[in-house]
Amino acid sequence: MRFRGLDLNLLVALDALMTERKLTAAARRVKLSQPAMSAAIARLRTYFGDELFSMQGRELVPTPRAEALAPAVRDALLHIQLSVIAWDPINPAHSDRRFRIILSDFMTLVFFERVVERLAREAPGVSFELLPLDDDPYELLRRGDVDFLILPDLFMSSAHPKTKLFAEALVCVGCPRNEQLLGDLSFETYMSMGHVAAQFGRALKPSFEQWLLLEHGFKRRVELVVPGFTLIPPLLPGTNRIAIIPFRLVKYFEQTIPLRIVKHPLRPLWFTEAVQWPALHHKDPGNVWMREILLQEASRSEFQEETS
Repeated sequence: MRFRGLDLNLLVALDALMTERKLTAAARRVKLSQPAMSAAIARLRTYFGDELFSMQGRELVPTPRAEALAPAVRDALLHIQLSVIAWDPINPAHSDRRFRIILSDFMTLVFFERVVERLAREAPGVSFELLPLDDDPYELLRRGDVDFLILPDLFMSSAHPKTKLFAEALVCVGCPRNEQLLGDLSFETYMSMGHVAAQFGRALKPSFEQWLLLEHGFKRRVELVVPGFTLIPPLLPGTNRIAIIPFRLVKYFEQTIPLRIVKHPLRPLWFTEAVQWPALHHKDPGNVWMREILLQEASRSEFQEETS
């Protein structure tokens, strides 16, 4: 189909090329052969009067013209997808919808496994792609490349809708045999002890408690950095190190890993886990349905009572 001389199928090819940056992967994404994708590039170059891409090794490097076209092309395709194609009511029992969700390892263990278990019964055809925290999750939201972010609301963008899931307490923990943890910790002792800390993404973004300390000018003695909260509990027994981790994570591991919760000198640390979705997906029936599932699971009484 042509619109003012442009074959609209070429926009799908251009979007795939900008996303994948590799010819073979882009062709696979839109179910074209590699020669057909090469022909699409040639036609795009002719229409726009620009090379659009150059090759560096095996990677396609976009020109400024291609970079300028990419957001408008993606937005146009998203509007078509969400406004024209994806408005059929979802039938959970027969749906094969796949949801892409960015969330922490902590939330996967203590919360999302409940969602997976429930949908295995109610919507067995629904599948998930769970992704680690990206260095720029908000760009993925803008492009509609993910369906949800599940993160502390403090770190969420104001450009997309969101809603709270539950409040979570952060507690100080260490090995039960650590004699320094037999009483309350003074601030001096807390700051002098070795800490295990989680940092996220390739940029090693600090977790909530580390961000809070840095905001107040405090710098702990971090002796061990790991790429997620769930790696911390196994690394504390047999050491004199301490860590601040979510309370629900302590409860999750308490049957298999001995940990002592100790009162620390900082003010009580709480944060709110929330879910956010692309503004363009706000009325998508599948997205609305999954949001309701997430909120229902977060509101279960036994779940809310754990930190009440």
